[in-house]
Amino acid sequence: MSETLTHWKSQFNYDWLGAYSLPDGKDIILTIREAKKEKVTGMNGKKEECLVCYFSENVKPMIINKTNCKVITKILNTPFLEKWAGGTIQVGASNVDAFGEKVDALRVRPFPPKLNKPEKEKVATGSVAWNGIVTALQSGYTLEQAQTKYIFTKEQIKELINIKPISK
Repeated sequence: MSETLTHWKSQFNYDWLGAYSLPDGKDIILTIREAKKEKVTGMNGKKEECLVCYFSENVKPMIINKTNCKVITKILNTPFLEKWAGGTIQVGASNVDAFGEKVDALRVRPFPPKLNKPEKEKVATGSVAWNGIVTALQSGYTLEQAQTKYIFTKEQIKELINIKPISK
């Protein structure tokens, strides 16, 4: 049985994305909408200038430190904040030394995220989809084009290779 756990910090209304924001502590993939410097009020009430990243997804903004900036620069291949917009990053929690103790902190993972590509569909011989593929091949589509969307068995490929376009 899968259990969803609730981090205690998620029960308070913090303004910024934090390690506690990750669903079940798992990494999340985010698309940068904008990164800009702005005045931020810390928990101690002290105001300071920070770099803040806003995302296209429905999540709170994230304060980006130098460590995360270096990683984003490497992943997106540019140090320019304006060019980060539209870039995709993977964010997770890491246990780091900060403020004299070990704490969970958000870290941009040092690799481009693997985006879920739509899965190819398996096709049963004789199905409606199969018949549509056969018709498409007879109309001039190639097997390679069909394989971008569908998964075929070796036997199906042998059968499809023999389908020739119908000349008009």
